[in-house]
Amino acid sequence: MRSPKSRCRIVSAARHEVARHADALVASARSEQRVDDVETIAAEIIPLADALAWIGRCGPATLKSRKVGLRGRPMWMWGVRSVVQRVPWGRVLVLGTWNYPILLSGVQIAQALAAGNSVWFKPAPGSEEVSRTLVRLFHDAGVPESVIQILGSDTQSAIEALSGKNGKIDLVVLTGSAATGRKVMHQAADQVTASIMELSGVDAVVAMPGSDWKRMVDLIRFGLLFNSGATCIGPRRLFYAADDSSANEALTGDLIRKLRQSDCITVHRAARTGVADAIESAIHCGGIDLVGKFDSERLRSEGEMFPVVMSNVSPNHQIVKTDLFAPVITLMPLDSMDSAVAHINDCPYRLAASVFGPTAAAVELAGRLNVGCITVNDLVAPTADPRLPFGGRGESGFGVTRGPEGLLAMTTPRVIATRSGRWVPHLSPRNDSNTEILTGTLQMMHGRTLRQRFAAFKRLTTAVRAGGGLKQSAKDRVQ
Repeated sequence: MRSPKSRCRIVSAARHEVARHADALVASARSEQRVDDVETIAAEIIPLADALAWIGRCGPATLKSRKVGLRGRPMWMWGVRSVVQRVPWGRVLVLGTWNYPILLSGVQIAQALAAGNSVWFKPAPGSEEVSRTLVRLFHDAGVPESVIQILGSDTQSAIEALSGKNGKIDLVVLTGSAATGRKVMHQAADQVTASIMELSGVDAVVAMPGSDWKRMVDLIRFGLLFNSGATCIGPRRLFYAADDSSANEALTGDLIRKLRQSDCITVHRAARTGVADAIESAIHCGGIDLVGKFDSERLRSEGEMFPVVMSNVSPNHQIVKTDLFAPVITLMPLDSMDSAVAHINDCPYRLAASVFGPTAAAVELAGRLNVGCITVNDLVAPTADPRLPFGGRGESGFGVTRGPEGLLAMTTPRVIATRSGRWVPHLSPRNDSNTEILTGTLQMMHGRTLRQRFAAFKRLTTAVRAGGGLKQSAKDRVQ
């Protein structure tokens, strides 16, 4: 097996192939939803190249074994030195996604390979061509063809891979919906297979008093329309103070005006029915589409829709608790920022959130949110940093990919503890003083006060004098 340094070097070299074949990646990534080549380059290809460069730069040190030596060693471990190694799981099954097929699948494959695993890669339906292109770039960089196997894009291919009939899977990494995650976890549990679940979000934006509303309106529009609304960390709920006149003016004026000028977008086939049902239900319950361009029939039959901004919606309605891959956001005016925190932390989906406002106050509020990733005074873009792990809470999944934490997640720890010398205290014959000696040692090392520790020292020395300590007989040492 290659060393971590050698593996990271080869995997990192794939960035040169990514740069050389950027045009081919862009062309193969085009779809009904991905119509903007600039987005493909900015949101997928450049971040993937950055992530590959990070692996070459930081991967070997991240995967380096950790020596556990003298410092902090328990006294009865005298003579024992240990090392914690990071070893590959074995075979990793990567279940790809259709909305970001280059970046998300590419980083997961790269980190699995750098960690020393072999990879089975199942692309999402509709992403077959770009997935084949991506795998070929890893081969061109020097990754052996036998190490990456690309599977069919159909559901049956995933089921068969997880069943273990064609070889055991040691770790499954899924990027997908919560519904798909449940199915995959159920089958993985039957095989006792470890998993990392990167699932959907119903992400919140919190606008504190004093926010820069002009900038925030532009960022909300960007987050709603980016990648045709098919972004798991796109803004879906906007919390703000009900008595904030600046907020009401910006939302009912500037935001709605800009969204009315936006082009119609195409929603992915898998998301159309769920999006239409959620919006129709909200309107039936008294909700109002402020943009005023929602056409349910057009969405269901042609997959096309304009952005939707819902108001007058109950905080308990399904539209604010359902993962929607479409440009839909619900306005949620509240009495206090504490209420916003409660709503976010009570939501089953807790992938990411954004907080806008004066920096110090926004950072303090961000620290109260039980979500995986929080951006302050920005939306979506900072998560492309290759140094950062990415993962959610609740129905948004568990485990992380990307960054050093994501690379380590592609490994499992192995401990090797080596004893040298002749003293092996646990082999010493027992005598009546052992309990006193061990209890005195415990209290001397971990007592709260100096008086307690001194009393424990006296107890220990008395026991040692009485019983001769923890000695190992000559006969036992020979044996």
